[in-house]
Amino acid sequence: MSEIIDFLFGQYKTYATIDIVLEIIAVIFGFLSVWFSKQNKIWVFPTGMISTSIFVYLLLKWELLGDMMINGYYFIMSVYGWYIWTRKVDSTHVTPISRTTKKEKLTSIYIFLATLVFVFIIYKTFDKWTNWVAYVDTITTAIFFVGMWLMAKRKIENWIYWIIGDIISAPLYLYKGFTFTSLQYLIFTFIAIFGYIAWKKSLNKNLSTL
Repeated sequence: MSEIIDFLFGQYKTYATIDIVLEIIAVIFGFLSVWFSKQNKIWVFPTGMISTSIFVYLLLKWELLGDMMINGYYFIMSVYGWYIWTRKVDSTHVTPISRTTKKEKLTSIYIFLATLVFVFIIYKTFDKWTNWVAYVDTITTAIFFVGMWLMAKRKIENWIYWIIGDIISAPLYLYKGFTFTSLQYLIFTFIAIFGYIAWKKSLNKNLSTL
């Protein structure tokens, strides 16, 4: 048992106490953000902004550039999403849950490919393209960039990207030595699955009333 605990949390012995506390706080607000997203509540954005702000600081300090860029992008898209979700499409209704259009699917492909190129250039510039983790980081960054864009536009397909990205990220962060964040992504996976189910029910209900 002690060996397992040491494997999971031994790396934190070298971390500053404030950084451990900040990571836990960021994880808690991350949970809240994903939960509010599942519930289709606007609080997804302010809680997410708190979490991502902390992670940007920590990941910059830990020199995890790809992860830092993901969280910086999350923050920016949270501002955009907050606006979209509260924007009224008529006198009484705000932007509803919907499926992606052909144009949005094409845009998603462009975002994915552009992100791959962008992250590769950043990693090469800062000499971080050194092992297989960089390849995985690049792919997960692209997946999450598309997922966050779709969530900001209240598209149900955003959950598919979150599920795929979370499944990859959970073991990846454990390998990197960030157990709390790894556990966060593991739980995110299950919340994302239930989030997709909840949004699909809501979408079908709205369509049936039209």
